[in-house]
Amino acid sequence: MPAGPLADALQRVWWTVILRGIAALVFGIVVLAWPGLAFATLLVMFGAFCLADGVFGVWAALSGGSDHRWLQLVWALVSIGAGLATLLVPGVTSVALLFYIGAWAVTSGVLQIVSAIQLRREIEGEWLLMLNGLLAVIFGLLLFARPGAGAMAIVTILGVFAIASGVALIMLGWRAKSFLQAATGARARNRARA
Repeated sequence: MPAGPLADALQRVWWTVILRGIAALVFGIVVLAWPGLAFATLLVMFGAFCLADGVFGVWAALSGGSDHRWLQLVWALVSIGAGLATLLVPGVTSVALLFYIGAWAVTSGVLQIVSAIQLRREIEGEWLLMLNGLLAVIFGLLLFARPGAGAMAIVTILGVFAIASGVALIMLGWRAKSFLQAATGARARNRARA
């Protein structure tokens, strides 16, 4: 059975991880379904996604009782900052925006990888968070490597990244929920025996 403060915190807020995954999945599907969206619309969608991701992350960090919740809080605040900056400064040139999105992805990914390494001692399935972080870092590095690739290529990359990230987060959330259900069942059985 997973044990430790970080695993306990994840088990309590499993639903926020799933909501973050759903937000990413919906964002990715919308981006891929309508690739002809104006770049300004993409900016608004990206900003809204980052804000939603950040708000759910803050909720999870403040609701959890883990000593490591500062990592999740930093990760969430980075997302909120990226969302606010994207929504408040829409006139940024596309290349500058791509670097900005790349920086957000790399920072978010590194923080997720660090969280996964800490979770490694507490639960099984931490690889899902590490995979999500690795996808974010790769996505960010691709943006840095090819900033002039054009808006349509970026739309496709962003959509695929969001879908992959969403699936990984949803799987992690369900896994945390199953750990919680198993722990609750074990406690009930122990009380029945006593």
